[in-house]
Amino acid sequence: MTTFSELGLAENVLRALTSEGYVHPTPIQQQAIPPLLQGHDLLGIAQTGTGKTCAFATPLLTRLQQFPQSVRPKQARVLVLAPTRELAAQIGESFRAYGRFANLRTAVIFGGVSFGPQLKALHGGLDVLVATPGRLLDHLSQGNLRLDNTTAVVLDEADHMLDLGFLVPIRKIFAKLPKTRQTLFFSATMPSEIATLAGEMLHNPVKVSVAPVAQTADRVSQRVILVEGSGKRDALIDLMKNPDFSRSIVFTRTKRGADRVASFLNDAGFSADAIHGNKSQNQRTRALDGFKNGQVGVLVATDIAARGIDVDAVSHVVNFELPEVAQSYVHRIGRTARAGAEGVAISLCDNSERSYLRAIEKLTKQSIPLTDLRLNPHAPEEAPPARGKPQGRPAHRPDDRRGPAPSRHGDARREHGRQHEANRPESHRTERPRPAGGGAQRPSRSGGGSRNGGGVWTNGPRG
Repeated sequence: MTTFSELGLAENVLRALTSEGYVHPTPIQQQAIPPLLQGHDLLGIAQTGTGKTCAFATPLLTRLQQFPQSVRPKQARVLVLAPTRELAAQIGESFRAYGRFANLRTAVIFGGVSFGPQLKALHGGLDVLVATPGRLLDHLSQGNLRLDNTTAVVLDEADHMLDLGFLVPIRKIFAKLPKTRQTLFFSATMPSEIATLAGEMLHNPVKVSVAPVAQTADRVSQRVILVEGSGKRDALIDLMKNPDFSRSIVFTRTKRGADRVASFLNDAGFSADAIHGNKSQNQRTRALDGFKNGQVGVLVATDIAARGIDVDAVSHVVNFELPEVAQSYVHRIGRTARAGAEGVAISLCDNSERSYLRAIEKLTKQSIPLTDLRLNPHAPEEAPPARGKPQGRPAHRPDDRRGPAPSRHGDARREHGRQHEANRPESHRTERPRPAGGGAQRPSRSGGGSRNGGGVWTNGPRG
């Protein structure tokens, strides 16, 4: 079996990988690292949990040291674009971990927080900049950053960028990059718009495809529990009483549903927190930090907010509500069984969600084992719930009467819009984001570096 030492990475990068416990590369790392070290463009089709961040971060860190340059004020040698704040922060942490023994400057910037710390990081010049598109355009338009000397650019989760409406901002950003550069595209799927964009911006790319999105992770044990909608709450609590549920992510379709689930889990004696688009950046950071350090045992999340949750040793994923879009099921369960570990995915399915289950089984080309806990196993299938309406609670509660159900993709669509709004240029926002405040910092995994309330994380030269 191939080891990282055989791929041609820099010695200090190999030391960092060893300190992180990495020995053998995943398939996408084995296929992508050699051509990237040679300077080729790359088009990678890979779902979450395949190790794609390491696949592009380690060769880029190696090339930065092979071709050393002094960082220039207001410039970045490598640019990585991510669709959400959480994913940008995770990518920044990966660059920090893999480059801990390198004398390189790295920063992460995103919207929804103050500009001050970001300006300080940009003015000093950077080797690696990880950014969301909207806030990056803010800095470009204000003259805080130039991209004319950027040598490599990474577009991560390109399909999710498209979902959030970032196609035009991406084109504006790429127009400011030099024509001679190394370009990397990563996407879980390849819709026609992304294929067109890749064709325009990549030059003779090496194509790498690993684990198409229709294939669920091999190490994830999956099962479905059939239950009445009113019985989901008790079913979830019963599951959480199992001590094997050491670190779990519970998915809901809506933000309100996430808050409700976290609330009743806390009332039942479990340590739970929710993460979704209505939470401030500090609330989201505290929830993720608590989940990583073990203070929070259950993280309740919506699909959009979950992009960027890259936490090892997630024992279980529970779908409290099945997703309306079957592809989201694959992204959800990919949050467990990461980095070669095994995991369990359990879905609570009521009679109104059977059509969602059939769509998931059709996409993944499998029949998921069923356990029927319904009081009436012969109850007829019901119509799917109104889009955007949370499940697993009595329908007559007064605080549920919030007007008609939204059209099309309901809360999921609105959360896309909220993420888009948070990352849009300040001048185009209809509502200014919440101030950052003074939330807790993300715990350090290894090495130096710091992050602060301005949405910027830096890793500078070591003295």
